[in-house]
Amino acid sequence: MVEEIRGTHWYTETDGDGIVWLHLDKADAATNVLSAEVLQELQGLLGEIESRAPRGLVFLSDKANGFIAGADVSEFTKLTDASDARRAIGAGQGVMDRIDALPFPTVAMIHGFCLGGGLELSLACRYRVAEDAPATRLGLPEVMLGIHPGFGGSVRAVRTLGAPAAMDLMLTGRTVSARAARRIGLVDHVAPLRHLRAAARSLVLNPPSPQRPGLTARAAGNALVRPWLARYLRRKVAAKAPKEHYPAPYALIEIWERYADQPRRMYEAEADSVARLILTRTARNLVRAFFLRERLKSAGRLDGYDPHHVHVVGGGVMGGDIAAWCALQGLRVTVQESNRENLGRAIARAHGLYRKRLKEPRAVQAAMDRLIPDLRGAGAAHADVVIEAIFEDEQAKSALFREIVPRLKPDALIATNTSSIPLESLAQALDAPERLVGLHFFNPVAKMPLVEVVSGPQTAPEVAARAAAFARRIDRLPLPVRSAPGFLVNRILMPYLLEAVTLESEGVPGAWIDRAAVRFGMPMGPLELADAVGLDVCLSVAGILAERLGGTVPERLRGLVAAGRLGRKSGRGFYEYPKGKPVKPAPDKGGAPPDDLTDRLILPMLDEAVACLRERIVDGPDLVDAGMIFGTGFAPFRGGPVEYIREQGVGALTQRLQRLEKAYGARFAPDTGWSTLNL
Repeated sequence: MVEEIRGTHWYTETDGDGIVWLHLDKADAATNVLSAEVLQELQGLLGEIESRAPRGLVFLSDKANGFIAGADVSEFTKLTDASDARRAIGAGQGVMDRIDALPFPTVAMIHGFCLGGGLELSLACRYRVAEDAPATRLGLPEVMLGIHPGFGGSVRAVRTLGAPAAMDLMLTGRTVSARAARRIGLVDHVAPLRHLRAAARSLVLNPPSPQRPGLTARAAGNALVRPWLARYLRRKVAAKAPKEHYPAPYALIEIWERYADQPRRMYEAEADSVARLILTRTARNLVRAFFLRERLKSAGRLDGYDPHHVHVVGGGVMGGDIAAWCALQGLRVTVQESNRENLGRAIARAHGLYRKRLKEPRAVQAAMDRLIPDLRGAGAAHADVVIEAIFEDEQAKSALFREIVPRLKPDALIATNTSSIPLESLAQALDAPERLVGLHFFNPVAKMPLVEVVSGPQTAPEVAARAAAFARRIDRLPLPVRSAPGFLVNRILMPYLLEAVTLESEGVPGAWIDRAAVRFGMPMGPLELADAVGLDVCLSVAGILAERLGGTVPERLRGLVAAGRLGRKSGRGFYEYPKGKPVKPAPDKGGAPPDDLTDRLILPMLDEAVACLRERIVDGPDLVDAGMIFGTGFAPFRGGPVEYIREQGVGALTQRLQRLEKAYGARFAPDTGWSTLNL
């Protein structure tokens, strides 16, 4: 090959067949993104390439981690008005239109991630080939940032896949594997890395007809069918994302419904819509959540640390699921549990997870082979990471550490999954207390991305750094937390759950309580959440926090646990679960929720967040918000509890707490940290 053109971010090579290979290697960046500068340079290069009339053009990435991760999200925060946004989006659309109009075959050669603007560029190409590897993921996740595709992706995705598959991809923001992309027609060929160039070359030299949807998928775009499908899509979206909180998917549905048979008008409407959406509070807060996620990822960067064997002690729901997740991430895992039935259930749950996530029998079997039942704990002596995940009892955990630590490798990471016990208490069981760190996972482990990395007073900084790196190794987000009762997430969450219990005991229907929380933006109501966590677990954590921080535990919670109503796992808690889903009795039609219901639920969380800031449980307000968004699903469109305080105003929220204190007692007294809060 002969290199011909080299810019700051792009360069070309031309092979003996007259094919131009256009490489993207964004300067001074680990990941390719479509910044304004990258797009501007590409626009100029396309003119030069077209003038040479090559046999074809192949786009490829020189970054090992993937093709293109999307637009440069950092540039979103610099947009100040709709006209600026419209110009930026129009420039991106112009580049994609130029690619789409090229008179020779164009191919996107994809490995790793191909997301957002990266997939929009690929859709502007005539063909797409993707590496057949687990790391290959394709998607249009713009709704996760409060917008929708803006570089022509909404038009081209429907053109390529048909409306049902394209709208599903865009409205959910989900990503698909290379093989799944091939099944739905998103890519033309899937090949191992060693054959990827040959597949791209073949499409240029022997160009087939471009991918187009089948007859049924095309029929969904018919003017008579679109209104029906649009209504269906709105109902589906509304079940998970209310319009007042998340306007982007509804805007996308409307654009498609109105302009699906007018592509040029749809391009214009797409750009106008994104220019409006990108300036909304929802988009600003979702972009903020994106950068909070990136900050947590950076906390787990540690060169040279590469654990291979994890030993989990405890085969209950939490321990078994931690072990299963670690094995899913490619690690060798021994799970120690003396109760054969518990161990069997843990292995069965793991198998279900692997079948759902991996699908292919060989991949499922490989994951199962990495997960090793260990009745006697023999694996502990060989493990690089040991995670204690037995029941929440300080004496039992301390006894376990005294028994197991002498058998571990000298450099093994020793972690506890305690959800509320301060590390300084457990560290007394170790001869070298600086080795103990907290790795607090959240339930369900396979869905909740956060792991609190808890440092006690004696935890060595290098131990905490390795724990954070381990969390990233298993694709979790590490949140550095100082040891204190309940740490951060449970500390803030518990007053919210307990107030919900109090409201229910006062006769407020559970459906009203949960509905108020969901309308505020929580992913589920507090009573349903308590049932999901387990009322016995809630009682244990609440008792520890009440003992160490003050407060009372509602008798209603004690009574339910004493009666064996432990929540979803026992089939009954606040609700009954005949088929695994809650049955919520309908409230009397003549009644109405209390006017202060939402404040009684949400303000205790905000007050506890302020207390955690005052006590420096984490390093600043951003990490409080990150912990609650990724650890509990706290209304991402609100930006987290501290961002919500900033929006509502410290004075206004303090006054609302004082009104609740006057009406219901000292549990609503504003924390002293409000008076010094500087936001």
